[in-house]
Amino acid sequence: MDAGSTATSATTDGLLDAERARILAKAAIFAPPPATLPDGRRDLVGLSREELAAEMAAIGEKPFRAKQVWHWIYHQGETDFAKMTTIAKPMQARLAERFVVGRPEVATRQDSTDSTRKWVFAFRDAQRIETVYIPSAEEDRGAVCISTQVGCTLSCTFCHTGTQKLVRNLGAAEIVGQFMAARDSYGEWPSPKDGAPRLLSTIVVMGMGEPLYNYENVAKALRIIMDHEGIGLSRRRITLSTSGVVPMMDRCGAELGVGLAVSLHAVTNELRDEIVPLNRKYPIEDLLAACRRYPGASNARRITFEYVMLRGVNDSEAEARELVRLLRGIPAKVNLIPFNPWPGSAYRTSTSEAIQRFAGILNDAGYSSPIRRPRGRDILAACGQLKTESERAPRPRAPKPAA
Repeated sequence: MDAGSTATSATTDGLLDAERARILAKAAIFAPPPATLPDGRRDLVGLSREELAAEMAAIGEKPFRAKQVWHWIYHQGETDFAKMTTIAKPMQARLAERFVVGRPEVATRQDSTDSTRKWVFAFRDAQRIETVYIPSAEEDRGAVCISTQVGCTLSCTFCHTGTQKLVRNLGAAEIVGQFMAARDSYGEWPSPKDGAPRLLSTIVVMGMGEPLYNYENVAKALRIIMDHEGIGLSRRRITLSTSGVVPMMDRCGAELGVGLAVSLHAVTNELRDEIVPLNRKYPIEDLLAACRRYPGASNARRITFEYVMLRGVNDSEAEARELVRLLRGIPAKVNLIPFNPWPGSAYRTSTSEAIQRFAGILNDAGYSSPIRRPRGRDILAACGQLKTESERAPRPRAPKPAA
């Protein structure tokens, strides 16, 4: 590498670092409320191992107690300290005085005719999000689609969630709690042993919100989920979807190593600027460069590009060929998603013939391009259909100065 290339790389790294700092600072504005009940008890869900050990030390317990409590919370799925039988009764009582093992409240539950299940979860501040379990059509297992924000700031024009303004970020407890509540619903505790079949076998971080705009809380939650002494879900079973928050993609790959899905949906900056407004900040060429840098991407672990099929908008054969050109050199697969209508949407779903032609061009070029079967449409649980009625409270106005 010559001196000019080195200087360019250093400049790029510096710009990415500055942009990462800006993103994290903005996330703090939408921070979740403290994980403390009105009576002062602390929720133990969402604490890291180190934080849990510190809480145990604060009540005079030895470090091994944290390991026991961790096992009961994340391996056994127990919420009642009195049922944690390896812990002496006096300590059970002390824990119950100071702590809770929380879950989001199930406000509503809907089951689709295709066995998809959607929950509306309510949190302690009455904000709500949606979480979906999507069973596999081929196997006795499925994926839990979890949310990371109440609302969304991206305003993608084809997405129902994008019509709901961002209210706040979810905390680590609220993110991991969605998966734990889903396990409650299906009776899948304790965590299955290695090799045992899991009904809830996969997590897709594809629900409400942009995960990389709430990176710190998402990362903390996923580390808890991947911990081998708790829930123990492999990073290979977790896929995080982003609309292209380029500065955070490198950090996500380096620190978490989970699968990456990119909401692409267009092959020109002109169209993507319109339907995915984030593209105005991080255009396609920068997004694809970040994909090429993504750690761990290989033919065995390809990056998924999500492409919603909009009739007459992005579904031509010419656009399929341009997509092939753009993805050259990236270990990739393309999920073709028939547009899922929602009330007030201006788009129509591409015809099955157009989708098949599009897929054929990608397949012929060597890119796996499955056409996603719509699931849960009848309960507005399909891709791009999630939304709740939560709204951000208006900020109080400053008092007028006295006359």
